[in-house]
Amino acid sequence: MFTREKTRAVRIGDKVIGGGNPVLIQSMTNTKTEDVKGTVDQILRLEDAGCEIIRCAVPTMEAAEAMKGIKAGIHIPLVADIHFDYRLAMKAMEMGADKIRINPGNIGDMDRIKAVADMAKEREIPIRVGVNSGSLEKELVDKYGGVTAEGLVESALDKARILQDLGLEDLVISIKSSDVMMCAKAYDLIAEKTDLPMHVGITEAGTVYAGNIKSAIGLGMILSRGIGDTIRVSLTGDPVEEIRSAKLILKTLGLRKGGIEIVSCPTCGRTQVDLIGLAHQAEELASHYDYDIKLAVMGCVVNGPGEGREADLGICGGKGFGLIMKKGEILRKLPENELIPALKDELDHWKE
Repeated sequence: MFTREKTRAVRIGDKVIGGGNPVLIQSMTNTKTEDVKGTVDQILRLEDAGCEIIRCAVPTMEAAEAMKGIKAGIHIPLVADIHFDYRLAMKAMEMGADKIRINPGNIGDMDRIKAVADMAKEREIPIRVGVNSGSLEKELVDKYGGVTAEGLVESALDKARILQDLGLEDLVISIKSSDVMMCAKAYDLIAEKTDLPMHVGITEAGTVYAGNIKSAIGLGMILSRGIGDTIRVSLTGDPVEEIRSAKLILKTLGLRKGGIEIVSCPTCGRTQVDLIGLAHQAEELASHYDYDIKLAVMGCVVNGPGEGREADLGICGGKGFGLIMKKGEILRKLPENELIPALKDELDHWKE
């Protein structure tokens, strides 16, 4: 099986994926791309959250032209998402897009595909070939008796081959499905057949709640097998939530360090502080620090002291009060309403 270490390296702006480079986090704006200021503002929020590559829909020529202004206002590679009109891909590249996402099957005849490929080669702009289970070609649906992992793989490889035959080698491949098991199987199959770097995600995963569960399971399965060079957690909501989730998935799988890991107990009848409120406040507070530490928020005397001692920093609740613990040592005992400010003080001075 080709794994992340064995995929070819592809440069996207100032980032390099594949070839054993770290898995990068991607998202997509949900603003109108023609609105340069609104789009830039959203991308800057995503950058602050940890987004490393950003994609914008380019449905109109005005949107393609807006790529220049967007590119000038951000600090991460910019990807143009193109469907149907090859001229939009060419204009987006002209305006500074660092990567193009197309499906060669829906942008016209070979002359138009070649025009896009030639410009991409000339400007050293990679192309991501995307195949979605919702738009699988009828002949492949008929061939495999429905939408299947095998059909998705055949479609993706066919699309990539079209561009490779035109001399374009800087390609990224992606297969998207809302069916978690089908998506995981498709990536297993395609990893045996190509060394192209892969963008992975569970498409149309759903709301923040449902989408996070499906994405965590699907991406966990795929990434744990060594497959995947960029990821997107697709959520119906604020795209900043996609970044938060992606970071946690990568950290949980041991593919990324940095950022505070929160452990908190589920509460029970022994809890005598507002542990749910404290945990949410601690999580929000921790999101502003990039320390590679574990923070425990525990609610009672059964597991609290043990977890608190194992964590780098912790709150262990009692009856209307709590202990602040650091590296296994009790620092102080405080009323409940003083615990979060004390936690902030510890984090503010963590490196001192």
